[in-house]
Amino acid sequence: MSKPSSDTVLLTGISGFLGGHVALALLNAGYKVRGSVRNLARADKVRATLTAAGADISKLEFVELDLTADQGWDAAMDGVRYLQHTASPFLLKMPSDRNQLIGPAVAGTERAITAALKAQVERVVLTSSMAAIAYGHEKTGAPLFSASDWTRLDGRPVNAYIESKTRAERRAWEMMEAAGRRNDLATINPSGIFGPLLDEDPGTSAILVKRLLDGSVPAAPRIPITVVDVRDVAAAHIAAMTDPQAGGQRFPMADKPLYFIDVARLLRTHFPDRKIPRLEMPDWVVRLYALFDRDVRDNLGELGYAKRLDSGPTITLLGKSLVPANDALMATAESLIKHRIV
Repeated sequence: MSKPSSDTVLLTGISGFLGGHVALALLNAGYKVRGSVRNLARADKVRATLTAAGADISKLEFVELDLTADQGWDAAMDGVRYLQHTASPFLLKMPSDRNQLIGPAVAGTERAITAALKAQVERVVLTSSMAAIAYGHEKTGAPLFSASDWTRLDGRPVNAYIESKTRAERRAWEMMEAAGRRNDLATINPSGIFGPLLDEDPGTSAILVKRLLDGSVPAAPRIPITVVDVRDVAAAHIAAMTDPQAGGQRFPMADKPLYFIDVARLLRTHFPDRKIPRLEMPDWVVRLYALFDRDVRDNLGELGYAKRLDSGPTITLLGKSLVPANDALMATAESLIKHRIV
């Protein structure tokens, strides 16, 4: 149902993969969207991308915000009814100093929540992650993690990204509870986000599919990828913003985990002429390679450990089943080819 233009939503991270899809969903629903970018020079590119996706951008405006700076937050929140905070650093290559990732993620969340509370926005929707739920636990078969679970930072080693998402979400809940407004926050906790790209920027998750398609991965490591479609994630952000029952809730999102070799087989079926790996890499080879590659070393704990999420609350929120993982991955592959990224 369309909303009046007075319903203004501040959307941080609008130039990102998920942020673009959230903006598209908001605009299509009739909201006025105030998108934040680190540099206003990026605004024209976002306008062009959303226009090409079929959005009416007459209700779109931009503000300049930086997760690491205090300037601009109060002005950006002026007249805002809802905050969608999707902005957060996400890197495939982990920094040597963990705080380069953790610091901006937590500080950015603090700045966004502080400004939202000051402006008395009606609801805050925070993009968190499966990373804040399912890591640091002992390996026990094929576990099912739910909204009540939290990543254990004192458990099995976790990388900087996982720690950043966990600390940022915990800080958001702490701040909202301290203000007596816990029920005015909802967090979306997706797994790896795949699906159609809106432009030629592959983002981060899509890079995994790109590497399989372009032949740069000779064999598939036995590491699982848990998949959710970006269109479902965007829809969950909108539903969590307005559903009275969504306040104070976390919403895990994932269809199912697939191993790299499963994804490779799927892609090879549809793109038989591409040099997509046919073999799975033995774990001992991955461990040997990890001695010389920090990024692989940071993810060794996930070898052979396929985690599942209980998406029941999100399915109820959306009123429909999630897009199947295979469909999300194929949408990623097709759009990588469409935009000539591979």
